[in-house]
Amino acid sequence: MSQTINANRLFLASCFALITTAFSFSIRAGILNQLGTELNLDPVQLGHINQMWFLGFPISMILGGIFYSSIGPKLIMQIALLAHAIGIILTIYATGYDTLLISTLLIGLGNGCTEAACNPMIADSYSGLNFSRKMNRFHMWFPGGIVLGALISKFMTDANMSWQSQIWIILIPTIIYAVLFFGQNFPKPRIVENSTLDNFKAMLNPLYLFMAACMALTAISEFGPQQWVGPILAKAGASPMLILALVTGLMAVGRYFAGSLIKQLNTVGVLLGSAVFGVLGIYMMSTMDGTMLYVAAVFYALGICYFWPNMIGFIAENMPQTGALGLSIMGGIGMFSSSMFQPIIGGWIQDNKIVAVSQGLAGDAADLAAGQATLSNMLIFPAILIVAFLGLYFYMKKQKDLNPAV
Repeated sequence: MSQTINANRLFLASCFALITTAFSFSIRAGILNQLGTELNLDPVQLGHINQMWFLGFPISMILGGIFYSSIGPKLIMQIALLAHAIGIILTIYATGYDTLLISTLLIGLGNGCTEAACNPMIADSYSGLNFSRKMNRFHMWFPGGIVLGALISKFMTDANMSWQSQIWIILIPTIIYAVLFFGQNFPKPRIVENSTLDNFKAMLNPLYLFMAACMALTAISEFGPQQWVGPILAKAGASPMLILALVTGLMAVGRYFAGSLIKQLNTVGVLLGSAVFGVLGIYMMSTMDGTMLYVAAVFYALGICYFWPNMIGFIAENMPQTGALGLSIMGGIGMFSSSMFQPIIGGWIQDNKIVAVSQGLAGDAADLAAGQATLSNMLIFPAILIVAFLGLYFYMKKQKDLNPAV
C-alpha cells in the first residue's frame, strides 16, 4: 500500500525548480535595457512587465498554499512546469509590450507554484534537524541561482548575444526539474490540525498585520534595487550584473550561516540591524560610482540578506497558529508589494531623467543622475523599517518581561 518516496531526488528537483525562478529574475534584470531599446519600451512599460512577474508569484503561491492539502504537490508542480514552459517560450517569441505582459505573468505563476509546492513537500519528506538543513539549502538556491544567472547574462550581453538567447537559458533548469520529477511518487500532505478559518482568525492579530506592513517594505527594499540594477547603474562605472552577482552571492553565504547570528541578536535584532545596513547600502549606491559601488553593494547585501527568512521566521516562531497559510500570505504580501512598486520605480527613473536633462545634463551623465536619484527615492523603505523594527524590539522585550516563561 505504501509508496516509496525518493526524498533526495524530489529535493534535487525542487532546487532546480527554484533555480528556474532565480534565472527568470536575474536574466530578466540583465536584459531590461535590451528590451527597452529593441522593442521601443519606456521605463514605465518595463515596470509593468516586471510587475507581472511579482504579481503572478503571490497569486499562485497563496492559492497553492490554500489547496495544497487537498490537491498535493504533484499537481501544483505540473501546473508550474506548464506555466514556466509556455511563459518562457512566449517571451522568446514576444514581439511587443502586450505579449511580454502575458508571458511574464505566466512565469510568475510558475514561480509561485514552485514555492507553494516545494516548501511543504520538503517539510513532508524530512523531519527534525535534517528538515532545517534541507530547507536552508533549498532557499539558498534563490540567491545562488541569481548569482549564476547574473553572470551568464553579463557574459552573453558582453558577447553581443540577443536577449532571446538569454531567455532560452531559463529552459535548461526547467527541463532538468521536469525530468527529475517525472515518474516520482510524492509525499502525502500531512494533516493540518488547525482549519483554514482558524488560520485566518489568527492572522487578524494586530502583530501579524503590523508584520504584514513591514513585509511589504522589506520586500521592495530587497527586490526594487536588484530588479532595476541594469537601468539604474548602467552608466555608474561598474558592471550592474556583477553588482547583482556580488549582492546575491553574499546573501546566499549569509543565509547559509545565519543560525549563530540569530542566536546572538534574536530575530528582531537581526531585522533592525538589516534595516540600518539597508539604508547605508542604498545611500552609498546613490552617491558613489566606479569601483566604490562594489563596496556599497556589500553593505546593501548585509542589509537585505536576512529580511525575507527572518520575517517568515518571526511569524512561524511567534504566531504558529496562523499555520502554513499565514506564512504563504506573508510571502505573498511581499511579492505583491514588489509588484505594485515596479511601474512606480520605472516612473521615478523616467521623471528623474527629465529633471536631469532640465538641469543641463545629457547622455551618460543624465542617466547616472537619474539612477542615483531613483535610489535616493528608495531610501524611504528601509528608513521606515528602522523606526518600525525599533518599536517592535521594545514591544517584544516588554512582552518577554510580562511573560518570562515564553
